[in-house]
Parts: sequence; structure tokens; C-alpha cells
Amino acid sequence: MTLDEAQNTVDSWIKTVGVRYFNELTNLALLTEEVGELARVMARLYGEQSSKPGEGKEEISEELADILFVVICLANQTGVNLTEALQKSLDKKNSRDQDRHRNNPRLQ
Repeated sequence: MTLDEAQNTVDSWIKTVGVRYFNELTNLALLTEEVGELARVMARLYGEQSSKPGEGKEEISEELADILFVVICLANQTGVNLTEALQKSLDKKNSRDQDRHRNNPRLQ
């Protein structure tokens, strides 16, 4: 699925199953909540926090998908084409950071 297809799929789901988009501030709060859930999983799998029974890497996939869903909702609501936005971001990183990371001794 391309980003354009994902944006169209989410928009269709919202309009048929979800009734309507939550407002932008509500979706921002939901995004923060989902990122927090990913942080909890990561802290338990890769940090020092103890895992609960049944927690595993499959939860990373679930939380990332939840984050992506809300990001797509926000993009749709605000008229952002994620394909174009991502390409602009990559172009910026390629020009700004062309040698920056390669010359960072902490990354060697």
C-alpha cells in the first residue's frame, strides 16, 4: 500500500465506519497516547523495565500501526499529502545532512 492509498483507505474508513474525524486536537492527544504506548513496549523489551507476561515484539508492530493511523488522520484533516511531505523531508535531509552523520565520530 502506498501512502496515497493509505490516506484514501483511512479517509474511507473514517467516513463509513468511524462516522467522522475527531477534531485535530483530539487526534493530537490520541497520537501522544499511542506514542506513549509504544514507549512502554520499547522500555520493557529493550530497556530495564520488566515485561508483563505475553508482551512481545508483535506489540511494536501494533503500536506503530496505531501511530501511523492517527498520523494519516491528521494529514487528511489538514490537507497534507504524506507522499509529498515525506519526499520533501528526505530531500531536506539529503542536502542538509549529506556528510553530517558520516563525520560524526560517535557513529563510527
